[in-house]
Amino acid sequence: MQIKMATFIKSAAEPKQFLQFDKPVICCTGRSNVGKSSFINMLANQKKLAKTSNTPGRTRLVNYFDFGEFILADLPGYGYASVSKQEKVKWGKTLERFFELTEISHVFALVDVRHKPTQDDKDMIKYLYANIIPFTVTTTKADKLSRAQLNKQLKEISQELSLGVGDIISTSYKGYGKDKVLEKIEKVIENFYNSQADSDLDDDVGEGEE
Repeated sequence: MQIKMATFIKSAAEPKQFLQFDKPVICCTGRSNVGKSSFINMLANQKKLAKTSNTPGRTRLVNYFDFGEFILADLPGYGYASVSKQEKVKWGKTLERFFELTEISHVFALVDVRHKPTQDDKDMIKYLYANIIPFTVTTTKADKLSRAQLNKQLKEISQELSLGVGDIISTSYKGYGKDKVLEKIEKVIENFYNSQADSDLDDDVGEGEE
């Protein structure tokens, strides 16, 4: 697939501001400074669609972007040590309420390929598993490593998260791995509309059985 357009919609600071859509909602999660904004800009073929910052923990909102065929929701980064415990709890509750109130088609769980997954990363993966939310672990900053280093790190990350290496997509802001991400998104969109069609068919059958 090709991304033909991408625009910022709005930011939501609390559950009552969360939006609902009639097309697939795909989310980006990850620890602070993992490169979510760069990942979004890479997908959009834009440099400034999502604002990047050298200050970890700056993104404290749910930011919605319209990518035409799907909505991309950039979720608040987690795990920034300098944030107060009270603020961490608040962010955690915001994320949890978002997952509860939003029909999510897929999650790209971003992990910095240069490091082992943090406990926060592992907790996020466990949460997605427990709530049966489809996800793909997606590493960022592949451009920072040599091919040999990258392969070594992907193997280590796969072991830490109990995943196959082939289940992980590796990316960089320069476009590395973009084709695989787009292939995944295309399948997510297809599954979304197929499930909707099946639901409509079930409703029609139910009405005819009276």
